[in-house]
Amino acid sequence: MNLRLLLFISLLNLFYTHSHAQQKASVKYDYLLYLPKDYGATLKKYPLVIYLHGGSHKGKDLEKLKGYGLPQLVDQGEDFNFIIASPQCPDDKYWSTENWFDSLHMDLTENYRIDTNRLYVTGISMGGYGAYTVAMDFPGKFAAILALCGGVNDSDTSRICSLKNIPIWTFHGTADDKIPIRETERIADQLKSCNGNMKFTRLKNAGHGIEYLYDEKRKIYRWMLKQRK
Repeated sequence: MNLRLLLFISLLNLFYTHSHAQQKASVKYDYLLYLPKDYGATLKKYPLVIYLHGGSHKGKDLEKLKGYGLPQLVDQGEDFNFIIASPQCPDDKYWSTENWFDSLHMDLTENYRIDTNRLYVTGISMGGYGAYTVAMDFPGKFAAILALCGGVNDSDTSRICSLKNIPIWTFHGTADDKIPIRETERIADQLKSCNGNMKFTRLKNAGHGIEYLYDEKRKIYRWMLKQRK
């Protein structure tokens, strides 16, 4: 395949991805915000992690987000060396339904010291789907994706290769009866075909409840923070 054709395909994918994001209604979701304990004592910029919850935490009560994952660890007093924004998806929506990212990104970058070369997205279950989707909608924004037991909607499979230049680490239990591991396997297969950068950890005999990884697998944060645009 010659260079001109590769360039044309890349530009076509970029146009399609941008137009896809623009088709969604622009909205603003409420969110929890965590700032590192030394944020007020320094002038440096910080990495930003956007955390996307699963389906059971949808609604209008941000306290629900503290049931597991990063918001729970923050609520328990854990200190992280990055900013965390945890938006809440409304009851009748999915992370893929609307364009919630633009307003969140603008709010955070205008009001806080964000290192825009170190913007990461992570999510679990429905949030795992959301992590892939928002990165497909805005592939130029993210330095890495950390997805737990997620997947990609059937309508988005043609866009998977737009993620090929973003480092991805994904986890999925082989015994997951809520979101079958095949959902992640098809992403891995597609990314392999276009030379994507995906690390796939299969959790033998694990089911759907792998939220413990946010607490027990601290190396995931070290891996994430090493990635830069």
